[in-house]
Amino acid sequence: GKSVVVQDATEFDWTQVQLAFFAAGVEATAAYIDDATNAGCLVIDLSGLFALEPDVPLVVPEVNPDDVAWHNGVIANPNCSTIQMLVALKPIHDAVGVKRIVVSTYQAVSGTGQKGLEELERQTRDLFNMREPENKVYPYRIAFNVLPHIDVFLENDYTKEEMKMVNETVKIFNDPTVKVTATCVRVPVFYCHAESVNIETHKKMTAKECRILLSQAPGVRVFDNPREKMYPMPAYCVGDDETYVGRIREDETIENGLNLWIVADNVRKGAALNAVQIAEELLKRDL
Repeated sequence: GKSVVVQDATEFDWTQVQLAFFAAGVEATAAYIDDATNAGCLVIDLSGLFALEPDVPLVVPEVNPDDVAWHNGVIANPNCSTIQMLVALKPIHDAVGVKRIVVSTYQAVSGTGQKGLEELERQTRDLFNMREPENKVYPYRIAFNVLPHIDVFLENDYTKEEMKMVNETVKIFNDPTVKVTATCVRVPVFYCHAESVNIETHKKMTAKECRILLSQAPGVRVFDNPREKMYPMPAYCVGDDETYVGRIREDETIENGLNLWIVADNVRKGAALNAVQIAEELLKRDL
């Protein structure tokens, strides 16, 4: 209910605040991070610039909350797809050990920001009005299409987004033995990322045991009853804070395998909410 004056960051006195959320991208973070931290301001950064720096904690509060304790002025917020996957997999990893993860993502255009939302809306309208849609944001049409391409391609032919999921999982779990391979796909959905996740575990866990375990896990809502056609969908998870898990079933091709379908709102748990939860964790620990 208060009015807030928007101030110019170039002239801002960072000693006025103890905590800042950096949520304006890599260039903005790079430009102002030193000013903030040198003034004693703790930064929770959402740009990804520091995600893999060894001296910067990368935190999902339901997964590795203790890591907030060793920050040196910056705490990084992970990639949106990594966050929701690990919220669901952490209890399984603790119980039986996750050996290998194969993940395919179905990521909403809001992951690209407002320009992604506008492109999907504009292209959809153009197609319905028999006009040839123009591609400004994505290399190809996103309306009524899927693009197996998020961020830039790297030398190994994986995209940067895919390698974020690989490397961030290892860092957040603090377990270099976990193997991850990812395919990240942009889909014509406005909000909420979905993921098909196949895992191989060190010990056997049945689908029933997995449902029970995840139903008790923080931040997770199990929505899984195939006979009643109950499974998570982006259209029904928008605006929710929880990570939804369904289609839990055993992988019958290997001894210790599970399949899961994971859906979460990428601009809430995948971004803003997770950052706020990091701040709450800091406050709770008087850090």
